[in-house]
Amino acid sequence: MTLVRAKKHLGQHFLTDKNIAQKIVESLRPADQYKQVLEVGPGMGILSDFLLQKPEYEVFLIDIDTESYTFLQKKYPALGTHLINADFLELDFAAIFQPQMAVIGNFPYNISSQILFKILDNRKQVVEVVGMFQKEVAERCANKPGSKEYGILSVFLQAYYKVEYLFTVKAGVFNPPPKVLSAVIRLTRNETAELGCDEKLFWQVVKAGFNQRRKTLRNALSSIINKEKMTENKTLDLRAERLSVEDFVKLTNEITANKA
Repeated sequence: MTLVRAKKHLGQHFLTDKNIAQKIVESLRPADQYKQVLEVGPGMGILSDFLLQKPEYEVFLIDIDTESYTFLQKKYPALGTHLINADFLELDFAAIFQPQMAVIGNFPYNISSQILFKILDNRKQVVEVVGMFQKEVAERCANKPGSKEYGILSVFLQAYYKVEYLFTVKAGVFNPPPKVLSAVIRLTRNETAELGCDEKLFWQVVKAGFNQRRKTLRNALSSIINKEKMTENKTLDLRAERLSVEDFVKLTNEITANKA
């Protein structure tokens, strides 16, 4: 069977180490919460081989690369319509998957943030995610307040998921090797789906705070906050990177109350 060529414009770096592939698949912790598992960017199927050995999973594969899709059609003819040739970022989750499902993959590094925001958009369905990312992105997802890497993505992911940094992966186990280290993280959705605040306003506050992260929140949120009613709030004298998810939720509720 002809091998698939890695394409730079698709951010493809094919994992070649089967032990790491198995370790990634074994990092899923379904606990009877879901049956359906979607693998993003399977390439030549090194993760898929281990996923398809799990009878408890209903496995779907999605790849935008037509060459990979054709290769996988020949490799896994029994998959049928569970093999999808499409852009993950354009996928309609509600039309295809059950209310509870998981996502796994050696994700293309050039669209990793977009992939994570797509998962956030579908957080009511996506119970768990196990994925390979550039190490820097993985750290950003898992880091806590006060670090330079902590930002918008950190807050949004940690608002809805428990984020675990699982292990680091060296460049030599990929073809072609990336110029960076990689890492695998696991996202496990929080039991409480609601944040306990106006979520639309929460997203606005977080984005505004980090978009001007060198400014204090009092200045960064000037278009959102009624300054006259929030003069005593000392949280506003901090920068966004100092606030935890809980702090942002509390601030959102205070802004909501002071708008009344």
